[in-house]
Amino acid sequence: METFTSILLGIGLSAATGFRIFIPFLVASLASIAGYLPLSHSFEWIGTYPALIVFGAATVLEITAYFIPWFDNLLDSIATPAAFIAGAILMVAVVSGLPPLVKWALAIIAGSGTSGIVQTGTTVTRAASTTTTGGLANPVVSTVEAGFSIGLSILAILLPVIAGLITIVLLFWLGSKVIKKLRPN
Repeated sequence: METFTSILLGIGLSAATGFRIFIPFLVASLASIAGYLPLSHSFEWIGTYPALIVFGAATVLEITAYFIPWFDNLLDSIATPAAFIAGAILMVAVVSGLPPLVKWALAIIAGSGTSGIVQTGTTVTRAASTTTTGGLANPVVSTVEAGFSIGLSILAILLPVIAGLITIVLLFWLGSKVIKKLRPN
């Protein structure tokens, strides 16, 4: 059961990286330092004070950058590949009870896939916001995305089964929206 719970925790944190890359790392670092989140052996560095400082500074910069109307769309082009990597890292950092090969395969498929789907959904949402409001609604979109990232990160650590189930529902919903958007009319 512990392995299953850690997988759902990883899925929740990976989804949160799709909204904002550094918030889940900041929350995971805080939770690890506080003793709430055990990390895999090679990823214990996430739960150190230097990492906490770096993640805190990166979070502030990332959130601030998303409030610059023209810069937020540019940032999405950088954030998309970074989200895939961040989702995999957080997944492998929290999953326990699996051999390394299985853990990394899960991280690449489920961690990267989850964060990538969520990031794609946020990119499509931001593009629609920019197109329909000339970018005026983008700060609202950014605030909602940051809120989802914070909330989902905390929920994943405190109640990983619920966060995992919410994430799976979110993935199906976002996946259907993205597929519908990408289909030729």
